[in-house]
Amino acid sequence: MTSEKMDAIRAKDLAKDEFKDLPNLVKDELEKHRQLYLSDPVAAHYWDPIVIGTPGGAVACLLLHHLGHKSGVWRNTALQYYRFNGDILIVASRGGTEEPPSWYLNLMANNACRIQVGANGSSAVARVITGEARAAYWDHISREQPAQIEYQQRCRREIPIIALDLPEGVRL
Repeated sequence: MTSEKMDAIRAKDLAKDEFKDLPNLVKDELEKHRQLYLSDPVAAHYWDPIVIGTPGGAVACLLLHHLGHKSGVWRNTALQYYRFNGDILIVASRGGTEEPPSWYLNLMANNACRIQVGANGSSAVARVITGEARAAYWDHISREQPAQIEYQQRCRREIPIIALDLPEGVRL
């Protein structure tokens, strides 16, 4: 997707809950990135989201393996991640759609997961950051990726921040 196409979506001045789904071009680029992570995790670790219209340069990404809450089948999703207060974080923004991403629903049903950061992987347990702590985490994330502010403005739901807790002594 070109930045012009994403700019056109941004310029629509959508009502809070009008942005129901990601454009197909965005979905296609996200799938290409997921496939790259499966075949060459080192190359996929840093990815430039300009291909989906998000400027700012390359960002660190991980591959999240999660169990489908309806299917019982393991799925995987490539996601930008953040580090703050010793935590590895992912954000369930889904571009500011009103519905959260399916990986988030899966983690809420079963918080045991596996993550891969570049060539290294580990089991993890997902935990939603809530309460007073969330503000500091959101501030850090939105400074690192200003598009998250736009995503939050598009939807009525509070976009969840998820920490991925690793087993004792494991560092990725």
